Amino acid sequence: MMEQYEKWLAVANNSILASIGGLLLTVLVAYPLANAFSLGVQILAHIGTLFFAVGVKVSYVARLTFLSKLGRPVH
Repeated sequence: MMEQYEKWLAVANNSILASIGGLLLTVLVAYPLANAFSLGVQILAHIGTLFFAVGVKVSYVARLTFLSKLGRPVH
């Protein structure tokens, strides 16, 4: 069972990194680089910003949950 928690902890950690990367990319496209992209791409970037922000939050909660299940400090 602990190996499963380790596996899911790694998934949660990777999901946080991927979500942060996506969030940074969509923020760049939506704001400072907006003039270089079409309106459709800008709209998708704004929507993506919302989704990636939620991804960061959900992944972080999952990370805390699996750390707790493994008996590790949660901070």
